[in-house]
Amino acid sequence: MTPRSAFAIDVPDALLARVRRGDRAAFEQVYRWFERPVFNLALRLCGNRAEADEVLQDTMFKAWSAIAGFRGDGGSPFWGWLRQIAVNEALMHLRRQRRLELELDGDADCDLLMDGGPLPPAAADAALLQRALASLPVVTRSVLWLYHAEGYTHDEIAAAMQRSASFSKSQLARGTRRLRQLLQVEVASSPKEAIHA
Repeated sequence: MTPRSAFAIDVPDALLARVRRGDRAAFEQVYRWFERPVFNLALRLCGNRAEADEVLQDTMFKAWSAIAGFRGDGGSPFWGWLRQIAVNEALMHLRRQRRLELELDGDADCDLLMDGGPLPPAAADAALLQRALASLPVVTRSVLWLYHAEGYTHDEIAAAMQRSASFSKSQLARGTRRLRQLLQVEVASSPKEAIHA
């Protein structure tokens, strides 16, 4: 089952029509609704609050500038369009800093082993998981977040990162294994474990 994105906010057609006409108050309302999901997505991909804030501003500026081009053809929701802008802006931000290219070049020999096993029980602890995610390389963290939290397919991730679907799969497998290792170390070294030792 595909996870429901934090972006999945239904925006009334009447509000979008006002935004298209240049109504700043209407856009301010849309901005407030999507500020947190855009910021959180950018934070997960970029790993830094200042960068996430820049991505938020760039995303919303681009949305405001391009809203006339959004038609919702084929039943695509506004939130999906905005989420794609946010993903593209975060990845462009990483490219501008050359972080994405440097990591991609270093991953040319990725193995394709898929590891679909469940994460250890420590994954339920959001603080441990957040620390573990933050320690992953940008590319790996981005693939994990887009796949698991945003529900992107490997083909969609590959297109956004200008790579292959097998690259996305290998990053997902690599990230899952690394998260499992990091979370097991955290659990083993927790005070609760030390008491029983």
